[in-house]
Amino acid sequence: MEILYQDDWLVAVNKPAGMLVHRSWLDRHETRFVMQTLRDQLGGQHVFPLHRLDKPTSGVLLFALSSEMAAEMMPKFAGREVKKTYHAVVRGWVKEAAVLDYPLKEELDKMSDKRALQDKAPQEAVTAYRPLARVETPIPVGRYATSRYTLVEMKPETGRKHQLRRHMHHLSHHIIGDVNHGDGRHNRMFREHYDCHRLMLHASALELIHPRTGLPIVIRAAVDQSWQTVMQAFEWPLSYLEA
Repeated sequence: MEILYQDDWLVAVNKPAGMLVHRSWLDRHETRFVMQTLRDQLGGQHVFPLHRLDKPTSGVLLFALSSEMAAEMMPKFAGREVKKTYHAVVRGWVKEAAVLDYPLKEELDKMSDKRALQDKAPQEAVTAYRPLARVETPIPVGRYATSRYTLVEMKPETGRKHQLRRHMHHLSHHIIGDVNHGDGRHNRMFREHYDCHRLMLHASALELIHPRTGLPIVIRAAVDQSWQTVMQAFEWPLSYLEA
């Protein structure tokens, strides 16, 4: 596990795509988890996740090294004091930057959330996004002779479940590789032509004020080989992901 940042209070890793943060009965067949792997890597040190990344999403994941620090940090995430930056490849051309304020109904799992309130009102969900690069490929998908894609930077101001995927779906700019909210035709094309079998969503950076030193911290995570292959195929410099 790549450790991006570590001190006496916090540790951050670059979570691989396809890896669960912690054990879940919903994925009983899984054998590798970020928490257990990191704990073993740190010699048995307990770690406490401060936020979550979905299984198919890669990138910066921050942990506290004590329950006391976790209790101190959690309100900072809830209070939007921690800034998150994501990058994604989406279908279509996103032409301009904007802020999407589109409330989302809570996504409930049929089994684990069967006792939850089913008719809960939509919750506030806000995402700022901007296009960084666009491409048109000669590979047809559907009825069109070419396919268009955009590299997008996204900064969520709220933290709803699957917020970025659902917001991009709402804009009809589905994130490539999203099997729940995406477009299967484009997902299939990326698998066949770019050997890309993952969700093209990456948590690139986390910005916060350190709770002990009071100094600003920016933690960045590099992308994996699948991302690099797509970026190279589209002639997008990796420096775009540092924007």
